[in-house]
Amino acid sequence: MAGSALVLTDVSGLSKIDQKLYRVETVLALLSGLAVFSLMVLAVVSVSGRNLFGQPLPGYVDWIEQAMPLIAFMGIAFAQRDGGHIRMDMLVGALRGRALYLVELITTLAILSLMVLLVWGSWAHFQRSFDFGAPLWSRDSSMDIAIPLWPAKFLVPLAFSVLCLRLTLQVFAYARAFVRNDPHPVAVPLVADAATQAAREAAHVSGHDDQGAQ
Repeated sequence: MAGSALVLTDVSGLSKIDQKLYRVETVLALLSGLAVFSLMVLAVVSVSGRNLFGQPLPGYVDWIEQAMPLIAFMGIAFAQRDGGHIRMDMLVGALRGRALYLVELITTLAILSLMVLLVWGSWAHFQRSFDFGAPLWSRDSSMDIAIPLWPAKFLVPLAFSVLCLRLTLQVFAYARAFVRNDPHPVAVPLVADAATQAAREAAHVSGHDDQGAQ
């Protein structure tokens, strides 16, 4: 097992690619978490400045706008790998074998098609904002302290592109599992029953208790 979900690993090339991509997704998810923490710090600084000095942090709202793509999009590939997005597990969990892999393959292909369109659209949106000939390479900026908006707009197609890589890998994994009727496919999130989930959570908590005792 790998990660927080039922994602199997082995020594195959597919699994190695999955694990390498997972490292990239983990870094992006970490950046998303750091962005949330940074906004908390900025909120404390802004409120403290208002209460103590009568002057909130300049451009606080502008920085929030800049951080939104980090918070909203940088962790989506990480969640997709671990099966963390909203899923109809009650329906999918009733399927087994090739029927399950076929349904997962179709839905993953549909998501991939949508994400490719979103990459195209968000990249075009970034290009409208970016200009090498403009000051700070920006054609537009925030309202208060004039922060260039193109870095935040660039993060959207970047995050969506990583998600497309993840979806492409999962499409291949589901297709291979369907052809082979593989009972234990790698590189895809597997639906766990309630008993398995409870056992994994108990083992996870027990591991933390053991570390604390040491």
